Amino acid sequence: MINTIKICKVASYDSEPEELTGLKKINFIYGSNGTGKTTISRVIRDYKSDIYRNCKLEWKDGFHPIARFVYNRDFVKENFDESEEIKGIFTLGKNDKEINDRIITEKAELDKIKHGITTREETLKGKDAELTQCEEDFKERCWTLKKDYGEVFKEAFKVGRASKANFKERLLKEAASNSSAVVSLEYLKKQIKIVYKDELQETKLLSVPNGDAILAHEEDAILKKKVIGNNDVDIATLIKKLENSDWVEQGREFYNSKERVCPFCQQQTQDTLEHSLNKYFDETFIADTKAIENLSNAYEEDSKDLKDTVQILLDNGSGVLDSEKLQAKTDLLGKTLLINFKKIEEKKREFSKSIELDSLKDVLKEISELVQEANNKIKEQNEIFSNLNLACDRLTDQVWRYLLDSVIKDDLEKFNEEKSKLNKAITNLEKEIDTERYKKSKKESYIQGLEKQTSSIEPTITCINKLLKDFGFTGFKLKKDDRKRFYKIEREDGSDVKETLSEGEKSFITFLYFYHLIKGNDKGIEMTSDRVVVFDDPVSSLDSDILFFVSCLIKGVCNEVKKDKGTSIKQVFVLTHNLYFHKEVTLDPKRRNGVSFKDETFWTVRKIDRKSKVESHESNPVKTSYELLWREVNNKDPDKIGIRNAMRRILEYYSKKILGRSNLKTIGDGFEATEKSIFDSLISWINDGSHFPDDDDSFQSSELMIEKYKEVFKRIFKEVGHISHYKMMIGEPEAPENQSKPSK
Repeated sequence: MINTIKICKVASYDSEPEELTGLKKINFIYGSNGTGKTTISRVIRDYKSDIYRNCKLEWKDGFHPIARFVYNRDFVKENFDESEEIKGIFTLGKNDKEINDRIITEKAELDKIKHGITTREETLKGKDAELTQCEEDFKERCWTLKKDYGEVFKEAFKVGRASKANFKERLLKEAASNSSAVVSLEYLKKQIKIVYKDELQETKLLSVPNGDAILAHEEDAILKKKVIGNNDVDIATLIKKLENSDWVEQGREFYNSKERVCPFCQQQTQDTLEHSLNKYFDETFIADTKAIENLSNAYEEDSKDLKDTVQILLDNGSGVLDSEKLQAKTDLLGKTLLINFKKIEEKKREFSKSIELDSLKDVLKEISELVQEANNKIKEQNEIFSNLNLACDRLTDQVWRYLLDSVIKDDLEKFNEEKSKLNKAITNLEKEIDTERYKKSKKESYIQGLEKQTSSIEPTITCINKLLKDFGFTGFKLKKDDRKRFYKIEREDGSDVKETLSEGEKSFITFLYFYHLIKGNDKGIEMTSDRVVVFDDPVSSLDSDILFFVSCLIKGVCNEVKKDKGTSIKQVFVLTHNLYFHKEVTLDPKRRNGVSFKDETFWTVRKIDRKSKVESHESNPVKTSYELLWREVNNKDPDKIGIRNAMRRILEYYSKKILGRSNLKTIGDGFEATEKSIFDSLISWINDGSHFPDDDDSFQSSELMIEKYKEVFKRIFKEVGHISHYKMMIGEPEAPENQSKPSK
């Protein structure tokens, strides 16, 4: 069924769409001629044509567009004015009861299949909506991740960061193909600083301090050797006993052999003392002391070279060396060297003393390890520099792998699981729908085969001719054309009368033709296919008796649709300007106060400022013509021309039925000039419908003039003493003390 009709930018409909929405099985639309009813019927029939490109039909959920059968003046023109032939209407013959019963059974089964398809399609829409929401929720979660890590990983996010959808698709792509190892966030941050560093360039390796020379001094045997004189000399026993070899050696510098004065006790000595001292401090002693001196000099020189090398590292660490740790190790190195210098100086003063230097092995090893660690980073940077694009790609892969495994893993698993379930359900539903559609197609083909066995245009001819005769149209009848699929209209003598039919005759036979057409079709197949039927002013040019009969036929169609028992008609629209016909076709003894039933809607179409407007009503808006005229007067947004005519017709009716014409002729004498002109314009309708020169075309349709007309209109009722009737019809509360008395 059609749920909504949107009409705009066509005929008298403005650019702002007019909508008939919430439509049901039966829909009544009332409006005067020229208000835009036929445009509605044309849109229903031809909404896909270019003329109505700005209009739209929206079908109820689960319903596909179905055939639309529209009776309006276009239908009459196409079938009786322009067409030289009348297509035959095929209906199911009543004689072959077994086939007809079979068709009814098969049609019921077909309806079940269609209902099953509709139900599944509605479920499919729900699953599609769930899948869309699932995708949307995960897209938002991905975007939250992007915002949380966007600053840290902005370089890695360059691809796919333009939109939420692109970012989500990139993440899913990485989940399917990324095989990088998982690394820590700290590692990624460090690598990002290296790989994406703007000033990245090739760097020379740092020199690892060579401590072999300084470490070799620590093993020098002279340090531990007690350097003393020759023990075979006569003074050796005394020196050894006193353990003052170093003191004696230092005192030798002050011994003068010519004066022969002892430098220690200042006593005269023998000539042999010099010989004994020289013999005691022999070449071995001199060599050892020389070795100590050389060691001291070498240690000082090697220490300086070592400290200079380390200082260079501190000054030029390329930003990769841990300067803080190196500084600590350098300080320790300096302190150790200072201690060792003091020990060597002590050895130089006391040759006989055995010393051991503090080892620099550990601190030099730690310094070397720091430098080597820095060199490893430099090598990595140099490798990155030489293969920058590859390094960027590798790091980007690692970033996405980290996000997939450490940040969004649970959400991704939940999304994949839910999406898989929904896709499986959707696939199953689509297969079921395809299967049911195949069943539907087979069933329809089978029904068409049955229809061909029993379908004929003869029943239509018989039925229409009987109806024509029953209603007094005896001068012509339908007859089967020689071509067997067409009709012709002829008189009793066989002559063709199609072009000599009166408007009433043409209207009636056209309606009967359409009435039978909606029960079958003019093709001989698909006579039971679903359809929407539109009756647009079907009673024009018909007298009251036939009008009543047409309304009964249409009410019968509506009742079939409401019961929905075997009929192919699923929805009906009835549009009319005829008040009597509208009252007849909507008449139902069960209706209370005009309230619409659950399966019907009521609408009115009006023209306001030459623009068609559609209005929905909860109950039947059409009461009597007199009430409708008052409704136009009371409308908040009246038609500026129609309201004046409504006032005229009210006064005409009221003066004839209640007051008598003479009661209105003289009351205008007391009006002022402007009011008198308005008064004359209003009562002109009473004078045989004659109009004054200032009537419709020259009427100035301003809000001010409308209000002026309303004031004069109200005053007329006041002057004749019937203001209570005015207030009742206009819906204005009345105070008893203010009621006007009849004028004399």
